[in-house]
Amino acid sequence: MTDHELLQTFEDCSLSENDFHHPQHVRVAWLYLGQGSLIEALQRLTKNLRPFAASKGKPDRYHETITWAYVFLTHQRMRQQPSGDWEDFARRNADLLTWRPSLLDHYYRPETLSSPLARSVFLLPDKVYEALR
Repeated sequence: MTDHELLQTFEDCSLSENDFHHPQHVRVAWLYLGQGSLIEALQRLTKNLRPFAASKGKPDRYHETITWAYVFLTHQRMRQQPSGDWEDFARRNADLLTWRPSLLDHYYRPETLSSPLARSVFLLPDKVYEALR
């Protein structure tokens, strides 16, 4: 699927749920980050991910901490190692595309990510703070 097709079908909610797993979430974030600022990408992904989940009968699927954390990590990786295309970025950042085990396991305690608060607002990583105490 081309970048344009992925964004179009994601944004109009016609993309099959079976064709939109974690790697595609990251690819959409990567595309949005390539088209605008970090803040614009966060706004755009949040704006489009909620109706996409609702269109698939899963309005409670949206998780703000996970969504934002992956956008931040994708943004950081894009700036550390600029890449011209998705395949190159994906090859060099396979850990971002793996859902389980999750890269976020290094930053968050499981009980934090499973909390209702983490689902509704972005929470800062808590494993970092534990290590500093």
